[in-house]
Amino acid sequence: MFVRDRMSSPAVTITPSTTFPDALQLMRKHQFRRLPVVDTKGRLVGIVSERDLMYAAPSSATSLSIWEVHYLLAKLRADKIMTTDVITTTPDTPVEDAARMMVARKIGGLPVVNEHGAVVGMITETDIFQAFVEMFASGHPGVRLTLEILAEKGVLLELSKTIHDLGGTIMSVGSFDGHRPGERGLVVKVRGVDRDRLVRAFDTLGDHVVDARDV
Repeated sequence: MFVRDRMSSPAVTITPSTTFPDALQLMRKHQFRRLPVVDTKGRLVGIVSERDLMYAAPSSATSLSIWEVHYLLAKLRADKIMTTDVITTTPDTPVEDAARMMVARKIGGLPVVNEHGAVVGMITETDIFQAFVEMFASGHPGVRLTLEILAEKGVLLELSKTIHDLGGTIMSVGSFDGHRPGERGLVVKVRGVDRDRLVRAFDTLGDHVVDARDV
């Protein structure tokens, strides 16, 4: 799964001359928290976030009148508040790499740019969450198993063969670091087999079943 499969496209963008009220209106209309800023050729030059707009707005303690505040904000342009050092990704980037970048940089979204620097989409934490939900087949009935297995060759082959021999179908598989060296955690979702039969089969294989539930 790549960024191109999950990004919102075409991206809703603004220009450096877009005013504060217009940027805020676009965010509220589309329920976005960030807007890429592009030049006349669609190339990325910056990004404006909801936080940028909040910092740019006068505090409630200002001595300005409401009319003065509205006047100043109406004149405030995106190029005065945008961030120019923008972290981006590409359509061909694996989704997990984009997610890792967002976690490392503590940001909630990335503009997606092509080889010419033009913005072709946006991928956000919501898109990543949706991909995560689909990868684990959430919402589809089955048996969800959490296992502790040895990180050795052939373990997954033996596991999948066991499920096949029981007449089951693997709907999703996910793995994570185990608690001890040489172990991996595994989350498997299976349909077509009774939960107790699955647990007994994996216990026979020597795989530790941490949790088993019908979902």
